[in-house]
Order: sequence, then C-alpha cells, then structure tokens
Amino acid sequence: MGCISSKQTKHTPGYEDPVLLASQTSFTVSEVEALYDLFKKLSFSIIKDGLIHKEEFQLALFRNSSKKNLFADRIFSLFDAKRNGAIGFGDFVRALSVFHPNTPVYEKAAFAFRLYDLRHTGSIERVELKEMVLALLSESELDLSEDIVEAIVDNTFKKADLNGDGKIDEEEWKEFVTQNPAILKNMTLPYLLDITMTFPSFVMYSETNDADIII
Repeated sequence: MGCISSKQTKHTPGYEDPVLLASQTSFTVSEVEALYDLFKKLSFSIIKDGLIHKEEFQLALFRNSSKKNLFADRIFSLFDAKRNGAIGFGDFVRALSVFHPNTPVYEKAAFAFRLYDLRHTGSIERVELKEMVLALLSESELDLSEDIVEAIVDNTFKKADLNGDGKIDEEEWKEFVTQNPAILKNMTLPYLLDITMTFPSFVMYSETNDADIII
C-alpha cells in the first residue's frame, strides 16, 4: 500500500501566500520567498516566536536592541500595521516594499509623511518635524547646534507650508518632495533588487549627513 505523507510545512504566525504578496507589492514571487527566509531569521533572533518584535526590529536595523530612538520607533510603528506590538510576515513584506527601488515615488512620499506625522493628525507640525530631525541626527551620530536645527525646521516650513497655516498637509508634502527629491533618498534600499542573489543583513545604516537634512 502507498503511504501518503501528512507532513506539512510549518509557517510562522502571520504567514501569507507569496503569490498574493507579490501581487500587492513591488516584489516578485521568488523575492518574497527569499524574504521569508530573512523574516524567519529576524523573528527568531531574540524572542523566537515567529514574529518580529521591536527589540528584534531595532537589532536588525541598528545592531542594537535596546537603544531608544524615535526614528526606530516610528519605522516599527508603520511596519506594525495591526498595532499589536509585533510584525507578521505579510505586514513585513508590504511595508518593506515601500523601500524597493521599483516602488512609485508617491508611495514613498506617503510613507515618509506618515513617518513625520507623529500625532496622526493628518499634518506635520513644527514640533513634530523638529523631533524627527533630532532623532535622525542622533541615529546618524551628527551633532548640530540648536540654532542649526531651528534653521532646518524654519527652512523646511518656508518651502513646504504653502498656505502659511503653520503645518504641512499631505498635498503640500507631496509638492515639497517633488521639488526636493533628495528628501526621499533613504526611502530606497538598492539591495532589494537583488534579494534572491544576496541575502541581506537588513541593516538600515543611515547615510544622512547635514547636507541631506538641511532642506
């Protein structure tokens, strides 16, 4: 008599079909499958439950699981689409797709807008921009004076706050990044084009310098 194996591949929580994810993102099916190997590595690095928790996420991005950084917190929050404190495979792929070189600029701009909209009000206020500038400087180990930071914020609002109401709405932001595309430079990770050829470390070392921040 023939023997039918009942053994099935065990997937991590939140696993979604690669074909479905490829249809929703900039990745191919083979790239999504390669990302699953990366996801499993990350999701078992500390807590080992098949989900990526904040400590594991920070370890992957910055090689430090405990360092407090607003930038890291905001990125994690946007990856954690279900707001349950952990990232499943499907959410991981969909959020990471924003950083794919083939993803349209408008999607990158929308993601960046949400990154800066700290209080979820639908606009970026001066205090929010300043907080994010300080976080980016800290993450990049750049030390600028308070006067220079204020000048960055002032210059940004001068260019972006088109109606002069003291905040930047999403339409103003889209116009701003269209005129200043370098702002979205860190929203593209070139290695994602070769995800099936080179297993990435998924470390997002920022190459930000003061010339990039002063916008």
